Amino acid sequence: MESHRPGFLRTLWGNALFSPKTTLGFMRVDFVVGEVFILSLTQMVFFAFVATLAGGGPSSVAYVVVGNAVSSVTYASIFSVCQTTDSEKQQGTLEPLLATPAGRLPLYLGRGLIPILLSLATVAVGLGYAVGLYHVPVAAGALGPLALSVVLTAFAMVGFGLLLGAIALFLRTSIILGNIFLFLGLVVSGVNFPLSNLPVPLQWVGYAFPLTWGVASVRATLDGAAFSQVLPLWGYLVISGVASYGLAMLSLRLFERLAYRTGSLVRF
Repeated sequence: MESHRPGFLRTLWGNALFSPKTTLGFMRVDFVVGEVFILSLTQMVFFAFVATLAGGGPSSVAYVVVGNAVSSVTYASIFSVCQTTDSEKQQGTLEPLLATPAGRLPLYLGRGLIPILLSLATVAVGLGYAVGLYHVPVAAGALGPLALSVVLTAFAMVGFGLLLGAIALFLRTSIILGNIFLFLGLVVSGVNFPLSNLPVPLQWVGYAFPLTWGVASVRATLDGAAFSQVLPLWGYLVISGVASYGLAMLSLRLFERLAYRTGSLVRF
């Protein structure tokens, strides 16, 4: 008897619609409101105070607040996506899920659609704070390119979160992994200071992180940079996003086999 394999779009949309109630069940209304409206603000205010106490002028504060507005995307794109694996383990649904005939690609990508929307909202609100509270200037005609930069950043960062979620299949918990890359992004992605201030090996680490290109493209579009200057940054974002999704699928297969072999599928 042949097993029924649901279609790609049906699996994709089914996971997108049900994941907030199951594996993303911790995304309650209060959690989402706090993530979108409070976390981005507190992070921005903290680093703005640090920049001010360090003797930085208005330009330094503007640099920091824009960087932290964009980096707030990591809360939705990394933590929310990464912890879907933990939720499946805790609810005992991971093994039946992996045993279904549904394709892994739509099964996995569907869980990233809601976090992409949440990432867009988080960055948009953060940039609103930067403009409204710290008077960060916005160049004329920058809204269209800025919106595209934010969308590409959310897309690439959720792909990176899916990659970490695949690795988390083999781990006891994804929280440590998420925290490592959350704070790593603050250091090597040009959020609070230029990458050129770092040693060359750390600069290369930063170039491999999608957040670096997201921060750079948002700053460039806010400043009204020419299309020829912004286009390469968008290209790097697309490349890093596609690479993250591709590596996530490969890693899912690899760590799924390792998890079966070691019994980590049921360990949390």
